[in-house]
Amino acid sequence: MTDKLRGIFTPNLVPLDSRGEINEAELRRYVDWLIARGVHGLYPNGSTGEFTRFTVEERRRIIKIVCQQCDGRVPVLAGAAEANVRETIRACETYHEYGARAVAVVSPYYYRLSPESVYAYFREIALHSPIDVTLYNIPLFASPIDVPTIRRLAEFPRVIGIKDSSGDVTFMCRMIAAVRPIRPDFSFLTGWEAALVPMLVMGADGGTHATSGIVPELTRLIFDLTTSGRLSEAVPLQLRLIELFDAMITSADFPEGFRAAVELRGFNFGASRQPLSESQRIDREALQKVLRCILADFGVAEAPAEGCAPRTGNLQRDKVLQVTEAVLRELRERGMQ
Repeated sequence: MTDKLRGIFTPNLVPLDSRGEINEAELRRYVDWLIARGVHGLYPNGSTGEFTRFTVEERRRIIKIVCQQCDGRVPVLAGAAEANVRETIRACETYHEYGARAVAVVSPYYYRLSPESVYAYFREIALHSPIDVTLYNIPLFASPIDVPTIRRLAEFPRVIGIKDSSGDVTFMCRMIAAVRPIRPDFSFLTGWEAALVPMLVMGADGGTHATSGIVPELTRLIFDLTTSGRLSEAVPLQLRLIELFDAMITSADFPEGFRAAVELRGFNFGASRQPLSESQRIDREALQKVLRCILADFGVAEAPAEGCAPRTGNLQRDKVLQVTEAVLRELRERGMQ
C-alpha cells in the first residue's frame, strides 16, 4: 500500500473491561463499526487513544488487534510514540510486521528541544525505519516542529506526511507552501476538527479527528462535501461539529469527554485508567445528558426521555440547566413542587 494518506483517520479510543484491561472483543467490534460508517483509516495509539496509559506490550497489542481486524479494508496509521529514538524505531519495525500502512511519530516530549534537535531525532528515524513515517506536531504536549524543519525532513523519502494538531490554519498554509512544490505526494493531515473545513479548503488532505470516533458519519460527510466543493452544505455541519467538539474537549480532562460520548453510540468502554474523583463522576453523568441531546440533533442517538433543556452555547451553564431540569421534573413527579 503506497497510496497517499488522505481522508478521515480515526484516533480510536480503547475500551477496557471491569478489571481495567484491554477489552479485545469490544475493540474489534468498534473497529468494524468505524469502517462500516465510512472512515478512511484508523489511527491507534494516538493521544485520544491514551497511549501513555498503556505499557509497551499493551501498545503493541492494540496495534496488532487493529491491524488484524482492519484486514486491509482501510489503512492503519499506527502511533509509534515512545520516549526515545531506539524504542521508537523498534516500534516502527514491529508495526511494519503487523501490516500498518505507516506510523505517526510525535516530536520528542518531556524535554523541550531546539529545532535542530527535533530534526536530528526524526532524521534518525527516517534513516532506519522500515515503514513510512508521518510527523506528529502537537505543540501543546511536545517539542514543536517548525516549518523549516518540516521542509528539511520532507527530503527523506521515508517521511510521507505530517499530522498537525496546532489548529493553526496559517501554519498549515505555510507548511503546504514550503513542502508541496518538492513533495506533491506529501500528506497534510489536521488533528483539529474545529478547523476541518478551513484546513481542507486551504489544501490539507484530511485529518485525524477524535470526533470521528463518535460521529464518523458526520466527519466523513463534511470531508466529502468540502472536497467536492459543496461548501454551502459543509460549513453549517462544521459549525455544528464544533458544538459537539467543544462539549467533549472542554467538559473534562481530555479525553474523558470523548469516552463519555462514545458510550452513547452503544459501546461499553469501561472506566479510564485515569482515576476520577466523586465530583468528576457526577459531572460525567451531567455531561452525558448534554451530549445525548447534541447527538440526538445529529440523528445518531435517542434524546433523553425527559427531554433536553435549551442550550445556550455555554457548556457549564448547559450542564447545570440539564441537571436542574431533571431534578425539577423528578420533584414534580413526586408531588413536591
